Order: sequence, then C-alpha cells, then structure tokens
Amino acid sequence: MKRDREGGNVTILMIAALAFAALCCVGLARLGSATVHKARADTAADAAALAAADALASGGTSDDAEIAARRVARANGAVLVSCACTGRAAEVTVRLGDAQARARAEIGDP
Repeated sequence: MKRDREGGNVTILMIAALAFAALCCVGLARLGSATVHKARADTAADAAALAAADALASGGTSDDAEIAARRVARANGAVLVSCACTGRAAEVTVRLGDAQARARAEIGDP
C-alpha cells in the first residue's frame, strides 16, 4: 500500500515540472519575438533615415525627405513616428508593433 501513495506523489511532481517547463517555453518565445521586432524596427529606421538623407542630398526639401522616409518605413512594415530632416542630416523614429527605433543619417562631403 505504501507504494501506491508514493506513485501519486511522483505524478504530481511531474505535472508541476511540465507546467514549469511550458511556462519557461512561453517566456522564451515572447522574448524572442520582442527581439525580432526590435531588430526589424532598427532595420526600418536605418533604411528610412538613409532614404531621407538621400532625398536631401538630391536637393529635395525636408518635406520630400519625410515622404521618402515614410515610404521606406512602410515598405519595411513600420510606421514613421517622427522625421527631423534639416540641412545635411535626417533623424527618424519608427514604430513596428511594440518596438520603436531611432536612426540618423548624414550627407557626406562629395
């Protein structure tokens, strides 16, 4: 009879261990997803800043630079939050899901 009670305790411990392992897997998956979104937001911000700087280098206005940044951010699945495009530099902020990223690009000397 003693053997039956011990078998029940092991079952409870195994269920608890499996539940803990499942929670750890869910946590790691969420962390991985957030990391991927942040990396994609960084890429979109870099591309949008480069597009805005290119528009400025081509003689465009700050409005032209913002339009270029918005178009490239959208093509990368992000939304342009802000664009400060003046003189020889463009600084943009984009949002992709819960992630937000900022990038700056400057026009070099010819």
